[in-house]
Amino acid sequence: MRITVLGKSPSWQDAGGACSGYLVEDGDTRLLLDCGNGVFSKLRQRIDYTELDAVLVSHLHADHFLDLVPYSYALVYAPRQQPVPVGGYPGTDHPARPRLIAPAGARECFRQVVGAWGKDDLIERAFALEEYDAGSVVEVGTLRARFQEVPHFTTTYAVDFTSANGGGRFTYGADCRPGEELIEIARDTDLLIVEATLPRPERTGIRGHMTPAEAGEQARRAGAHRVVLTHISDELDQDWARDEGSDAFGAPVDVAQEGAAYDV
Repeated sequence: MRITVLGKSPSWQDAGGACSGYLVEDGDTRLLLDCGNGVFSKLRQRIDYTELDAVLVSHLHADHFLDLVPYSYALVYAPRQQPVPVGGYPGTDHPARPRLIAPAGARECFRQVVGAWGKDDLIERAFALEEYDAGSVVEVGTLRARFQEVPHFTTTYAVDFTSANGGGRFTYGADCRPGEELIEIARDTDLLIVEATLPRPERTGIRGHMTPAEAGEQARRAGAHRVVLTHISDELDQDWARDEGSDAFGAPVDVAQEGAAYDV
């Protein structure tokens, strides 16, 4: 598997950057893991968006799915997707319609978002929507994904990937506060991409995110082999975050950068 960072920002984008989005490739299989604001344009710089097999969404916060809206407009209205010749394209009876794999409740959520301007079925027209829960096992081409609910502000799933082609494991922690849930699904993983949003823990209310040190500690307890800190703003000192995460992990960690690729 190869995992390419398309966007690694938290809920506000880095300057020139994108929110959560990762291209997972395994042989001929191509899957987009999360599709936050700015991710669709980053995806287009890498591949033909009509050739993506699936989008998998970890949870229903806007910074993890909002670019499904422009992606849907492209799939519905792009010249190459039309049934008749237009704009230099010959027309097609088989327009691309990737799978969209999202948590239970996604259909209603997406309809509320795009229905605000009168197109409540836009995302469902563009994608083949299917919903999952904690007990699901999803296969996309040679990729196999299993899920673990992790503690956040809304129902959120960490995702663990393996390949029918062999090789290693990749675990994506999504957004979460420290807890045994992430440690359980990430146990002995080859690559853990884990959020490190905060310069300090939230001081009031229910926690939903981690500091770099907390992310490193979770990775150490899981026995992860390699660690990448993500969901982190360009306004947070990267050297500080790396040092904090590395000290807690007990070995060097990376801080995600757009365009970085990791093979497992």
